[in-house]
Amino acid sequence: MANGTNLEEFILLGFPGTWHSRVSLVVVFALMYSLTVIGNASIIGLVWMNTNLHSPMYFFLSNLSFLEIWYTTGVIPKAIGVMLGTSQTMSFRVCILQLFFLLSLGSTECFLLSVMAYDRYLAICYPLRYSSLMTSGLSTRLVLSSWLGGFLAISLLAFLTSRLTFCGPDVINHFLCDIDSCLALSCSDTWPVELATFLVSIIVVVASCVITLVSYMYIISSILRIQSVHGRKKAFSTCSAHLSVVTIWFGSTMFLYVKPSAQNSLNLNKLVNTFNTVVTPLLNPFIYTLRNKEVKQALQRAFQK
Repeated sequence: MANGTNLEEFILLGFPGTWHSRVSLVVVFALMYSLTVIGNASIIGLVWMNTNLHSPMYFFLSNLSFLEIWYTTGVIPKAIGVMLGTSQTMSFRVCILQLFFLLSLGSTECFLLSVMAYDRYLAICYPLRYSSLMTSGLSTRLVLSSWLGGFLAISLLAFLTSRLTFCGPDVINHFLCDIDSCLALSCSDTWPVELATFLVSIIVVVASCVITLVSYMYIISSILRIQSVHGRKKAFSTCSAHLSVVTIWFGSTMFLYVKPSAQNSLNLNKLVNTFNTVVTPLLNPFIYTLRNKEVKQALQRAFQK
């Protein structure tokens, strides 16, 4: 018995297929993981080394990059082991730990993205008062609140999931331990966990999305009131990268978690989870680099040195 369950470990199915197809996926996952770590670490390094990037916006961006490194690290190394067949088993406690870790980081990202939207709202709608409104102390408190809130929001959900009973089968149709797979395998009443998942999703995902949308409504309204075309273009360029990341992240996250019942198509969830945990962390540094003039200039200076 382990935490009230007859199963002490699960078997992760990963992506069924031929050996060659799985090796191809391993190569793709390994390449994307390397690029994700290098890209996000580069952003952190650029922000740290360039004094002109020592502003709240880039402080939030470096925290987002730091989060993405750990988020993808919690998924891809294990997924590679599952696809190679060298590490397909996962103990019940490790499964709950991975679930708690990934969902907490995902919740923190929701909060961070909404904080970044609020920061852009202040910068564009109150440009003359921005430095006095968004102080270093406030930006630090917002980041700490995002991290603390993200982990606290998932604590009850992880605890309820750990109390589920699993009688068999023990095969998880996924490359990671997620909430939908646990609910599909449980032989006990899953309603409390499904209700908690739905409520946490509303509080974390929907509330963060609403804050972000309201911020951008004010941002777009302020940009449209700018008379010069150059001024409108410059104002929009400061938030276009963040808007792209927000659209990608909240779209996939709301599909996965904001629903009354968690037991939908596990194969479809696996596909969306792949995009959410593997592709999105890779896209973020490139989106911010390609769409942000200051980051591109800092990157050019780094290469010149």
